[in-house]
Amino acid sequence: MKQPNILLITSDQQHWNTIGAFNKEISTPNLDRLVREGTAFSRAYCPNPTCTPTRASIITGQYPSQHGAWTLGTKLLEDRHVVGDDFANAGYRTALIGKAHFQPLHGTEEYPSLEAYPLLQDLEFWKRFNDRFYGFDHTELARNHTNEAHVGQHYAIWMEQKGCTNWRDYFLPPTGTMDKGKKHKWELPEEYHYNTWIAERTNALLEQYRDAGESFFLWASFFDPHPPYLVPEPWDAMYDPDRLTIPELVPGELDDKPPHFRMTQEERPDFSHLKETGKGIHGYHSHLMPETERKRLVATYYGMISLMDKYIGRILDKLDELGLSNDTIVVFTTDHGHFFGQHGLQAKGGFMYEDLIRLPFVVRWPGRVPAGRVSDAIQSLVDLAPTFLSLAGISIPHAMTGIDQSKVWLGERSEARDHAICEFRHEPTTIHQKTYVDRRYKITVYYNQTYGEMFDLESDPNELNNLWDSPDHAFLKCELLLKYAWAELGKESMPMPRISGA
Repeated sequence: MKQPNILLITSDQQHWNTIGAFNKEISTPNLDRLVREGTAFSRAYCPNPTCTPTRASIITGQYPSQHGAWTLGTKLLEDRHVVGDDFANAGYRTALIGKAHFQPLHGTEEYPSLEAYPLLQDLEFWKRFNDRFYGFDHTELARNHTNEAHVGQHYAIWMEQKGCTNWRDYFLPPTGTMDKGKKHKWELPEEYHYNTWIAERTNALLEQYRDAGESFFLWASFFDPHPPYLVPEPWDAMYDPDRLTIPELVPGELDDKPPHFRMTQEERPDFSHLKETGKGIHGYHSHLMPETERKRLVATYYGMISLMDKYIGRILDKLDELGLSNDTIVVFTTDHGHFFGQHGLQAKGGFMYEDLIRLPFVVRWPGRVPAGRVSDAIQSLVDLAPTFLSLAGISIPHAMTGIDQSKVWLGERSEARDHAICEFRHEPTTIHQKTYVDRRYKITVYYNQTYGEMFDLESDPNELNNLWDSPDHAFLKCELLLKYAWAELGKESMPMPRISGA
């Protein structure tokens, strides 16, 4: 029997409740199709609420504190064991199309980066590039979100091949002339959008693998709906801001939170005591925004998701056309969530609310994964690598600390884990926090701080009432801290099995 193909489709920074099947204010017919034809998991979590650490966890099956790419601005070292190597050793073809972000934009002599300036925009280099890249024998990469200046690599090459020789005009300086204040409507024609590129190149590989009769592990990695908030017409006008539910800060909800939460609602907060290295911290700034702009960006964010959904549909249609659907495990998820007004916050940062660490997560494998089912079994992105290997009949390396979810995905078990852990760390002397969440409760611990957060997600799903300092919940706090300690012990890496008594 031919081994199953694996197709991982990811978005970037997508809130868990932005699939039309569960939120009627947004249109995502193709993601809805996956929900109908597969199992949606309502309690999926990221291991870190930023890009590099979580993406490295996806391919290593380890937590950021284990694989080493623990924050933005770090890199995943090339000597780390990655799941693509396991698939390649089993005869699979492996490929990544789209965003990798395993390396920083600025390398050093000690830690060079292929995705750093100026190499990032050396198109002649990328035209010749055919090296294995973190376990992928084929990669076509890009780095920018909407009109950021980071555009280059294979995406820029593709635009030129498509006749868009003036592609620099659609991106920010130094590569273009686009106004930095440009918002919502992106002048870039949809035919040259990176969604179009990702779908087209993914489908070309699907045809290649089908024709050669090869099993594949393929990651289609989309960039949206990560800010900046820009989308080509007509998607920029698809949603009326006044007809959408716009989350907002509940008066008084930050009174019992750690001090940095309240500071986000100041016009000029002073976080200098948390910026000892001068590099700043994601999310530690003022989150205040005019109401009209706050509402408009939600409409644009939804438009970005709907446009992406269109091209996810192109990939799903190609699977059908090639007769690959029944033999292919499709997983759709994102790397972390997003704030668009919840708790007064925007985008992301060191705020472990469900909006940021919980994910959309859908699995489809016709005839094997139950269709039309919604499961509340807890999932973590560190589980993807070991679960993919298990479903393909490939041995799981001992160093992977994620949990095999295969029996849960197949509907043979109700759950495989009773908790998830999410880590956020900047510099050792600034912010270092970890969150433990189980079926009902969540607790967040800060290194060297006496403050923290604790929520009852059953009675307080919007996380408005911090129980950390509640005398009535002191025993619960002790119990959760003990469970967190157990969970930390349980995720220690075991690079090799014990084979002898001495």
